[in-house]
Parts: sequence; C-alpha cells; structure tokens
Amino acid sequence: MRYVKPKKSLGQHFLKDLSIAKQIADTVDVYPNFPLLEVGSGMGVLTQFLIEKERLLKVVEIDYEAVNYLRKEYPALEDNIIEDDFLKMHLHRTFDGQSFVLTGNYPYNISSQIFFKMLDNKDLIPGCTGMIQKEVAERITASPGNKSYGILSIMIQLWYRTEYLFTVDEHVFNPPPKVKSAVLRMTRNDRKELDCNEELFKRVVKTTFNQR
Repeated sequence: MRYVKPKKSLGQHFLKDLSIAKQIADTVDVYPNFPLLEVGSGMGVLTQFLIEKERLLKVVEIDYEAVNYLRKEYPALEDNIIEDDFLKMHLHRTFDGQSFVLTGNYPYNISSQIFFKMLDNKDLIPGCTGMIQKEVAERITASPGNKSYGILSIMIQLWYRTEYLFTVDEHVFNPPPKVKSAVLRMTRNDRKELDCNEELFKRVVKTTFNQR
C-alpha cells in the first residue's frame, strides 16, 4: 500500500509512534457507552486502536488520498468512513441524533475551530479527547490568572471539565511539527444553560480579551 504524503495545507502531521497512539485511544475508555467519531484519521495510526474498542466508530477525513488508504487498509470501516470537512458537517446526523465522543489527532491549523464547533454541539458531545498543539492545550486547561487563560479557556471550561494528560515530543511525527503537542480530555459538566443570553456572553468575552 503506497504511502500518503502529509499535506501542509491540511495541517497534517502523521503520528508514527504506536505506543502514543494507543495511549490516546485509551483516553476514551472513561466514556464506555458512547460511539466514537475520529476527526482527521490520516493513515489510521489512531484508528487501528479505536477499532479495538469494539464500539461503533466513524472517522472523518477530508484528504481523498487518506480516505482511499483507509478504505483499503481498514475494509471493515468502509461504510463508516466519512470523506468531508468536519467543520461543515451537520453533527446531529452523524449518529442519527445519538450522543457521541469526539477524538483524534486533530489538524493543527483548525484545532481551535474544531473545539468551537464542539461547543456549538455540546449537548451531543459528552466527551472529547485527542492531541493538539501544546500551546492550545495549555490555553484550554489554563486557570484564571494564568497567562494562557483566554477566550478558549473560558468558553470550553464553561461547559466542560478539562484535563491536560501528557506532552508529546516533535520527533514522533512525520513531518515533525515546529511545536510540541499534548493530549487532553474534556468532559461535559452538569451545566444546562447560562443565566444570560449565550450569544451575548460570547461577544462580551471575545471583546474583553481582544482588547487586552
């Protein structure tokens, strides 16, 4: 099977270390009763360990070369490989309205956008795990007063409990990114609604931090 060349335009950095891939897959074990949606499957290094969880698994991949690779390498997934842009998907249709857990080695160039889409679908997504840039993981998990605390910290922590799990070095990727990576987990809290208009709250938070 021929190799899929990582595409800079898609923010692709393929993980090579199988032990780290397994550790990432194991982060979903705290959500045993939900199907899984993997974003950015690439050549399936994480996918192979998610398959072992023996749960309903769907994978989203925008790169047609990677999609063709996945179809040939993991034929059992054929009907559950979605060739699409995750940011444009209607997530309530993914599992026919059923809640699901989000996971993946997320494309670095859209990781923040992925999590804002998660927030827009927070009642569908009880948990999210995966790998992103270390800097973004630090922002998501930062406490008030920390220099990394900002818009992403507030908006995600409003609805999710966040955990910084472990750091991943650059050399385990192809091509190596210029930054370190980190694996984190976000678990939906018990908050049902805000005491104010949510859209207004978002605008106030963004305005406040953009003026810093």
